[in-house]
Amino acid sequence: MNWNTWIRQFHRWLSIIFTAVVAAIFITLGVGVEPAYWVYLMPLIPLGLLMLSGLYLFALPYATRWRSGQRTA
Repeated sequence: MNWNTWIRQFHRWLSIIFTAVVAAIFITLGVGVEPAYWVYLMPLIPLGLLMLSGLYLFALPYATRWRSGQRTA
């Protein structure tokens, strides 16, 4: 498994974790339980990692095209 495939897989699993954390917060709010303040900050960790890996995956085609010397139209 090469580096790009590993980051893509990491991004997919991280998105599942982020969605589960946000869903759990909404479920606890729907039940009527008021969670602690730090619970609202929990999604920020996977969200930051999602941003970094997403930016990498977004720039990857442009970087490979730039390294190969091809010009865009």
